[in-house]
Amino acid sequence: MSYDLIALLMFSSMMLLLFTGQRVFGAIGFVAVIAAYLLWGDRGGFDLGFAAAIKVMKWYPLLTLPMFIFMGYILSNSRIADDLYRMFHVWMGGVAGGLAIGTIGLMVLISAMNGLSVAGMAIGATIALPELLKRGYDKRMVTGVIQAGSSLGILVPPSVVLVLYAMIARQPVGQLWLAGVFPGLMMAGLFIVYIAIRCWFQPELGPVLPKEDRKIPLREKIALLGAGLLPLFIFFAMMVPFVNGWTSLVESSAIGAMAALLAALVKRRLTWQVFESSVRSTLGVSCMFMWIILAALAFGAVFDGLGAVKAIDNLFTERLGLSPWVILILMQLSFILMGTFLDDTAMLVIVAPLYVPLVGQLGFDLVWYGVLYTITCQIAYMTPPFGYNLFLMRAMAPPEISIRDIYRSIVPFVLVMTVALALVMVFPEIALWLPDQVYEN
Repeated sequence: MSYDLIALLMFSSMMLLLFTGQRVFGAIGFVAVIAAYLLWGDRGGFDLGFAAAIKVMKWYPLLTLPMFIFMGYILSNSRIADDLYRMFHVWMGGVAGGLAIGTIGLMVLISAMNGLSVAGMAIGATIALPELLKRGYDKRMVTGVIQAGSSLGILVPPSVVLVLYAMIARQPVGQLWLAGVFPGLMMAGLFIVYIAIRCWFQPELGPVLPKEDRKIPLREKIALLGAGLLPLFIFFAMMVPFVNGWTSLVESSAIGAMAALLAALVKRRLTWQVFESSVRSTLGVSCMFMWIILAALAFGAVFDGLGAVKAIDNLFTERLGLSPWVILILMQLSFILMGTFLDDTAMLVIVAPLYVPLVGQLGFDLVWYGVLYTITCQIAYMTPPFGYNLFLMRAMAPPEISIRDIYRSIVPFVLVMTVALALVMVFPEIALWLPDQVYEN
């Protein structure tokens, strides 16, 4: 059997196992170890998994994962996000669609505190969704806003997904984070522009709050701004020392975790229950990511040994004669297709052994491609019929919001995100300017 056929058999076997509902790390790791055993015998099969485990344990920046996840859970469980929404409610209520615009702002700040889209979805669905529906906002507008806003969690730093991409693609985490800043803010800005224009022409979709709800003393309004400044303080306390080279990435993540603990303590919300729940959740999510990374490294090692990357490169560039840009677009389309039934981490570990080396051979910047991958994952999250965010929203939404409403709600936001993706592809400087400025100086 040729190596090309073996690689195809491995990939199809892994996809089949995933379709049966097996855990991602189990399906990928099982196929990798069995393939290594059949190809290289006892020694090769055992050494592959052991080498992958050692590589994971020796990758020092991996310590950032539990730090950032813990930071997000502390801020979420201590209800600091509730204060953020109250601030947006008070300051934006007098504008048509103002609460929806404020929800996007809330999601950006939550993303800067957590780095996971699931956290933004949970907070938006439990805090913003009931309030927006109670205020007469259109249910399709509301569900679209929350799904689109929560997707920013995997792009705006500190993005956990970009940390995983950095390890698999062997790129600096700091550069990837900085590369995600402007695309993330640009996408949030495009969401806000769309909401403002849509509600200007159709004010019934996002009605202005009644005057009696907006009659709040100026002193209280100013005090509420502190709710927005607190997560920004945590973000800058973590990022400024790192960007200036005063601390390492791991040290900055520890600063962020300690700042979140301090914020909860100052707010008098750091109870033992909050702390224990945050630690337990952090442990569970961190272990899941580590198992996935271990399986991905083992799978990638087999693919490298088979020469699958060179085979695919020859297929696209020599046999089919496709240009690098056409190949890149086909890659992005495949991400959208896989995103209908897989989450971002699963997509990354499945195709990274194939795509990342191929992107480098085609002459594209791997930091820039990390941003493209992340934006494409955001689009895939909300693409029917099985988009990840669609089912999360269905699980959290009240009964009056049907799956049909959820499907229809995301159409304009997917179009906006596609525009953002096209802009970053056409103008790579949107992603690369900030890391180039910081790391050149």
